[in-house]
Amino acid sequence: MSKLKIIVGTTRPSRSADRVVPWAEAAAAAHGAFEVEVLDLRDWPLPFFAEHFGTVGDINDPTYSQPLVKAWNRAIQDADAYLVVTGEYNHSVPGILKNAIDTVWLSHAFRNKPVAAIGYSAGIGGGVRALEHLAQIMVETEAVPLRNTVVMPFINDAFDGSGQPTSPATNAALQVLLDDLAWWSTALERARAAGELVPGRIRLRDLTLKAKTAGSPAA
Repeated sequence: MSKLKIIVGTTRPSRSADRVVPWAEAAAAAHGAFEVEVLDLRDWPLPFFAEHFGTVGDINDPTYSQPLVKAWNRAIQDADAYLVVTGEYNHSVPGILKNAIDTVWLSHAFRNKPVAAIGYSAGIGGGVRALEHLAQIMVETEAVPLRNTVVMPFINDAFDGSGQPTSPATNAALQVLLDDLAWWSTALERARAAGELVPGRIRLRDLTLKAKTAGSPAA
């Protein structure tokens, strides 16, 4: 069974995520493919990202600048798949979510794992611009962002009194997302077990250094 971490990407007191997350968590648990845990950024008051090689300590077992930063990296590492729930702030994801992603530094904890997303907004957009930007961000972490998402416009009217979506298409979209996430999680778990490449930026650095060394005149 895949370990799925649901990341709640906003901490505003009035956030609509508090309606979205229980519905998504229940559906993921009922799906049968996942062991589900919610990572609410309210519970992770991460410092503004400022890590560098002087703060990480032993590169093979980083301490980072604070114990909380190390714990966050471990929480992200201990997952096979992710589901990010996010609103849209100024055509993008909330800054606190971007900071939490940036904080997963050096551990490459998102690498070669699938990331799905649910977006919402008070207006007609449904968070699509935030989801598009999130996909670009996750590519840089070397995660695998999935194509199929859940988009929830007019979030204030999106749920009925029992906490269920008022549109049947919303439940259908979540089913598609979870099926895709389960498939990709299984496929990528097998691929990681078979062996992973060293991250590309490290290989590029090493190959470039090797080429420069080979081209240098003998001393």
